[in-house]
Parts: sequence; C-alpha cells; structure tokens
Amino acid sequence: MAHSIYVFDAYGTLFDVHAAVRKHSAALGPDAALLSDIWRQKQLEYSWVRSLMGKYLDFWSLTELALDFAFSKVPSADSVLRDDLLKAYETLDAYPEVPDVLRSLKAGGAQTAILSNGAPSMLRSAVDSAGIADLLDDVLSVDELRVFKTDERTYDMVTTAFRVFPEAVSFQSSNRWDVAGATKFGFRTVWINRTAQPDEYADLSPAAVLPSLEGLAQV
Repeated sequence: MAHSIYVFDAYGTLFDVHAAVRKHSAALGPDAALLSDIWRQKQLEYSWVRSLMGKYLDFWSLTELALDFAFSKVPSADSVLRDDLLKAYETLDAYPEVPDVLRSLKAGGAQTAILSNGAPSMLRSAVDSAGIADLLDDVLSVDELRVFKTDERTYDMVTTAFRVFPEAVSFQSSNRWDVAGATKFGFRTVWINRTAQPDEYADLSPAAVLPSLEGLAQV
C-alpha cells in the first residue's frame, strides 16, 4: 500500500445518510425521498454557514434543525415520525462493503480512522451499530474544535493524532467539497462518488474516483 493511514468521512461515505428515512418510508408516504434529500442538504448547509459565522452548534443539533426544516417543506410527511427518524439516524446502516474494505486495509498493515463533522455520541452509536469499532484505530470528531470541515484545522486533527505529514494519509469521502478541502490540505484523496455526480472544484482534483469503497486498496 502506498499510504499507511486511510481516513474516512463518516456520513455518506461509511454510513448511508438516507437509511433512516428509508426505514420509515412507508409511513412517511410518497415524498419520503424528497424529505430525506432536503434533510441532508440542510444539515450540510447549516454546518457551512455556522462555520462561516463562527456560531457553532454541534452536528446533532444541526441534524435536528435540518429535519424540522425538511418537515416544514414537505407537509405530506407526518412530523409525528420525527423522533423515530432521529433514533434511526443514530444507527444508520453502513454500506455493505465497508467491513470487508476496512478489514482488508488492516490486514495489509494500514491504520484506519474516521474524520467526521458528527458529534462524538453520534459517531459512537453509528460505529457500534455497524460493528466496525475494532476495525478503526481512531474516530475523530471536529466537535472539539467547534468548527466544521472544510476548515483546515479539521484535517490537521489527523496529522496531529497520527503524528504524520499529510502525504502519508489517504482520505476518502463521498462529498466532493470535502475531497476538495482535504486535497488542499495535502492529503491524497479518493472521491467515493456513489450517486454519479458531476465533478466540480477542478483545481482540487482527487487522485482517484470510485463508485464505492470496493477496490480502494488498489488505487
């Protein structure tokens, strides 16, 4: 392996952010997918705006606020399911290839970690629910910095924790903006483009693009 440390974004990369709504899609009705899309979009938007303002709220609070907004935009979805959706979000499904990919990297001698906007309690629940805690050397939350990615201090958490230079790290994210931020910081980056999105940030290109985490060790 060319890199000794493989670091993963959590939400959308290891964990399926739409799994919570999908679990309750029948009760939510025909606009369930729309609700899920708005929920995710606002969750991210709030993190960016809060970082720019210097007015931090932890990611779980933003997740709650984003869901409330989504319900207000999609009145066909019954907001009585709010607590059920939030509970489901704490234990999101991992993508099916995740355990085997992490296991393969570890078997090859690499260290593995998460770097996420998620609050520590969110990440603990997701990691434990997915059964991957023993496949990770560290789980890093930006919460201790009180700022979100793509602030360069968030990526520096990895180099500080593992005491390495950025070029020793392969960073994987499904979010193109996150890949751009990590590339600028100096990580080798892999964009996990699960939904075949068009490329952007042409001046901050990833080293590789994959449709899933499968084959990561070979690129």
